[in-house]
Formats: sequence, structure tokens, C-alpha cells
Amino acid sequence: MFMTILTFRACRLLLSLEQPLAQRDFRGFHRRVRNRAVCASRAKVSCEQACRAINLACVFYFKHVACLQRCSALVLLLRDLGIPAMLVLGAQRLPFKAHAWVEVNGSVVNDSRSSIELYGVLDRL
Repeated sequence: MFMTILTFRACRLLLSLEQPLAQRDFRGFHRRVRNRAVCASRAKVSCEQACRAINLACVFYFKHVACLQRCSALVLLLRDLGIPAMLVLGAQRLPFKAHAWVEVNGSVVNDSRSSIELYGVLDRL
């Protein structure tokens, strides 16, 4: 039951990020993630459960979810649950590629360390 509620929250977050991304409002998008505070109350939810909820929400989402939207939604969800998550934006020079991932206490929680080693960090939100 709780996982269902968490997955619905994840879907709502994905949907709430749809408009700024579609309008290419990256400044507003950046501000929204950067300014989201970590809630003082700690829910009894692990990072793994939140990652599963986001992944499940992405399966049911009406279109493909890119890493920026998925990771931003995960950061917002984790912060709402009292977990201090950071959105990390990275890029590779040649060939140019960009990627986003989530870290909690310096550890990557939604990607493998080997898949992000190619990217230089541009920003941490």
C-alpha cells in the first residue's frame, strides 16, 4: 500500500516537471530543484524504495522520461522524505553528451559509478 502511494507521488512529481522542461524554462527548473529544502521530518522510507517508486512511475508515465526529469523528481521526492539528496549534472566533451544522476551523502543512488565516470560535473543542486 505504501509503495503505491509513493509511486503516485513520484508520478505527480514527474508530471509537475513536464511543463518547465517542455517550455525550456531551465532557469526556473534549476531554481525549483535548488531551492527545495530537505523536510525536517524523516519518513521511514529508504533511498532504494524511493528509487523503485520513481522507476515504476517512469514505466507508467505517458512518454519517455529523460534522466534530467527522472533524477530531478527523485531529488524532490527524497528531500520531501527528509533525505538530503543532490542532483548532479555532468557532461562529456567529445562526443558531447550530458547526464544527470542523484547522490546522497556523496554516494550515487540511482546509477552505477562506472556509468558516470565519463562525465565531468557541471553543477550540484
